[in-house]
Amino acid sequence: MDFFTKLPKSSQGYDTIWVIVDRLTKSAIFTPIRETDHMDKLARIYLKEVVTRYGIHVSIISDHDPRFASNFWRSLQNALGTRLDMSTAYHLETNGQSERTIQTLEDMLRACAIDFGKGWVNHLPLVNFSYNNSYHATIRAAPFEALYGRKYRSPVC
Repeated sequence: MDFFTKLPKSSQGYDTIWVIVDRLTKSAIFTPIRETDHMDKLARIYLKEVVTRYGIHVSIISDHDPRFASNFWRSLQNALGTRLDMSTAYHLETNGQSERTIQTLEDMLRACAIDFGKGWVNHLPLVNFSYNNSYHATIRAAPFEALYGRKYRSPVC
């Protein structure tokens, strides 16, 4: 997991996307947040958007963002039985899946909202849908198909 930061502030005040990627299926969750959101709020978002939909992870790889290194986050993940693996400084490949996903997300947002205007947050659900229904060569399927074992039924995909 990682943050895609420094986006134009949306009308709702969002300026960051929290990117959470499943290493096995490559499925991603793109959640708009504020760069100033504290860990207690991010923990609530994590429980709502990740744990209630997909269950508790065995391990999480992230960078050394202060929020992920906080005692609060470590205690929460310890209580859930999740191992935290932090990427080492100057070795971004450890969290490479998130970095690659952020690059793809940036490209997809540029295609939808040419100048990353304040309306980027309105495009995010469709970008997330498109990402999870796009073929990934590494898994030879779309993330949705890898996660659910079937193709997404849609006239546009």
